[in-house]
Amino acid sequence: MAGAAPGSRSRDGGTLPGPSWWLAGRPAGKPAARCNRCRACAVSADMRTTARNAGLGAATLAVVLAAAGCGTLGGGPQQPARTTRVIRGVAAHEPAADPRPYGAADTAFGLDLLGAWCRADPRANLVLSPSSLASGLGMAYLGARNGTATAMANVLHLPSASGGPLAAGLQARSAALRGLSGPGVTVTASDQVWADPGLPLQAGYLNSVATGYHAGVAQAPLLKSPGQAAQQINRAIATATQGQIPQLLPPGSLQGIGWVLTDALYLNAAWATPFQASESTTGLFTTAAGQRVSVTFMNGGGYRTATAAGWTAVSLPYRGGKLAMEALLPAAGTGNCVMPHAAALAALTTGLKGAGQAGQLAWRDITWPRVDLSTHASLRFLLTGLGLGVAFSPAADFSGMSPEVCCIGLVEHAATLQVGEKGTVASAGTAVGMVPSSGSAVPPVTFDRPYLLLVTATATGEPLFAARVANPATQ
Repeated sequence: MAGAAPGSRSRDGGTLPGPSWWLAGRPAGKPAARCNRCRACAVSADMRTTARNAGLGAATLAVVLAAAGCGTLGGGPQQPARTTRVIRGVAAHEPAADPRPYGAADTAFGLDLLGAWCRADPRANLVLSPSSLASGLGMAYLGARNGTATAMANVLHLPSASGGPLAAGLQARSAALRGLSGPGVTVTASDQVWADPGLPLQAGYLNSVATGYHAGVAQAPLLKSPGQAAQQINRAIATATQGQIPQLLPPGSLQGIGWVLTDALYLNAAWATPFQASESTTGLFTTAAGQRVSVTFMNGGGYRTATAAGWTAVSLPYRGGKLAMEALLPAAGTGNCVMPHAAALAALTTGLKGAGQAGQLAWRDITWPRVDLSTHASLRFLLTGLGLGVAFSPAADFSGMSPEVCCIGLVEHAATLQVGEKGTVASAGTAVGMVPSSGSAVPPVTFDRPYLLLVTATATGEPLFAARVANPATQ
């Protein structure tokens, strides 16, 4: 993989000032404003100049001004915003590209992560969304540079590492996701960058996430009030997932986080041929722990199946044919956490389409259990094990996102999956939290008044010395 820096091809990489700069009034030395209605409007001319220099178009500028509470100087009072205010970069219209290599990349990444997670907890039910995770981490990747970009491209299996091919591929991937809904099938995906008002973002980064993920930037008080910011983000994810994921970010998870990159995915899809509840039966299922438990099995006939490398795959189409579930059964007696290799997966996929070797495709009845799964996990350590450690360390380079980003601080992921006779309901949420560099935006703790000192034993808490410093200038 090339280690070239990803980002916008046609926009400059200037720094977009944080919204707090716009709302705080004019910079030092600027003439005082004459408008008494709204101090923010006093900087509207400077905002226009800054935004244009940063590469923002007229439409984006209008949103920026609206976010600051400004209209024209002669206009009436602005109504309070009822929704989260979003600033968007300039989305370039890239040449048409094939999204299938990105689908293959997300599948490979998802199976890598699922395998690592399974090995860490081999007896647990697991569900994740490779698409959601690839989007959340992909937005971070657009700001990564040098070795950090190389590591992320490798872990995400990106077919294009930078430039026009990457932008076009990501845009095609997003468009394909948005085109999956139809009669009986609802698929919604949304991406968002959340930034503390006092932290800057590169204008080129805004353009890149707008182009590749249709994402904008919303303000949240991440540094001043991380609990409030978590509630704000959680509400947005809960709304986007139809209430399936009410709390993506646990309490206290955003301490020290300056930016959060989120993806939300929701699916409600009916089978092309529903299973008949009257034909469901009770049977025994052998768990990963070797126990035999009684479950309800759904029964149906006439499904495409294929075999390769000991695996048996069944394709279960949803209404409209744009989506299908592939159920993959390993050979009996294999390990708990075995995953299909890329070649086997490709052969199964080809076979299910009827394009494989003669005799590989068959039409068979199936018996499989109802499923109702949910997971919620912090994936930092699993991703580190896959090779993403540099992105979580002080050695990370996310300068394409902001000059004040240190590294990734958290990756929270939640997913649900319900499979029944009528179809499938599933949801996923991903939050990638970015840590500001040391000393940027986070005010230091200044010991400028009397304070106490304790010298303690770390294992026991025994206080060896205690002091109160009332005046450090004297003894």
